[in-house]
Amino acid sequence: MPLNSDNRAFRILISWTPASGGTEPIEYAAWLARTTKIEVRVVSAFVQPWHEVSMQKLGGKYHKWFAQEAKACKQAVKSTLQAAGIARDQWNKDYSVLMDGPSKPQLLTQAAEDFEADLVLLGTNQGAAKGRFVAGSTADSLLHYSPIPVGLTPRAVKLSKHGVTRLNFAMTEEQGSNDLPALLDAAQLAAQWKVPLRIVVFSSHGLVAAPIHDKLDVALELTSQWREHSLGRLDIAREKVGEQFPDLEIRTEIGSGKGWRAAVDSLKWKKGDLICLGSTPMGAIERVFIGSRATELLPHLSVPIIVWPSRKAS
Repeated sequence: MPLNSDNRAFRILISWTPASGGTEPIEYAAWLARTTKIEVRVVSAFVQPWHEVSMQKLGGKYHKWFAQEAKACKQAVKSTLQAAGIARDQWNKDYSVLMDGPSKPQLLTQAAEDFEADLVLLGTNQGAAKGRFVAGSTADSLLHYSPIPVGLTPRAVKLSKHGVTRLNFAMTEEQGSNDLPALLDAAQLAAQWKVPLRIVVFSSHGLVAAPIHDKLDVALELTSQWREHSLGRLDIAREKVGEQFPDLEIRTEIGSGKGWRAAVDSLKWKKGDLICLGSTPMGAIERVFIGSRATELLPHLSVPIIVWPSRKAS
């Protein structure tokens, strides 16, 4: 099911802590707020390593400390939301929630379900290069079992003042993958936001270089066959989307190069671009589960990302 299918405000759960060192997920939410109506809640979660016996010994002292931390956290969240330009009427009444427990991914999943979130936004590892995304342990976990779409953003990425101006959908070639449901979700979002849709396929090989012999006949033939196959997939995808969204502006492109970085950078990207990815199916359960190729691709994407849980085509 696409985000905001019932036309209510997008409920966005933002994972952020004042000590994280970056405000990318909040800036991402502010960018979406310039595109559509949203409602945000910020969850600051930290792992509580103490055993239950230790907690009982701390008793009221711990609860007092936790209350003080929650108050300070709320003030920091308030200041950061204001600085990002997210209007007060787009904050949930409980806009700042501090949680503790043994597992941060589990805390965020529970918080997303409690909030009935349409999207969970995560930042990048702050060791990532500027304009690139590197998954930390929490993002890596949610990218492998979240029942809710996950939004990711590169570090210090520059975003359009006009919000999202184009949706992109990256088709994968994972074994057993079915891109159509997620592609149609992306198309519906594009139609709702009145922005064009670009469907892309990436090849990380480009023109295959022969490792020993100079003759490239076989390599060139394989590359030609791959390109023809990709063009066929793109034509089918465009036709399927066009059937359901006849008024949507649709383009298709192939990005290729020697390595994922070169393949991604071979296409032109704008400050208003958002890229969407589907998931590799995990049986009958609708969960986010990105395959190996998508995992390899993520660190080279220079625009905000949404990853949808897998589901069967209707």
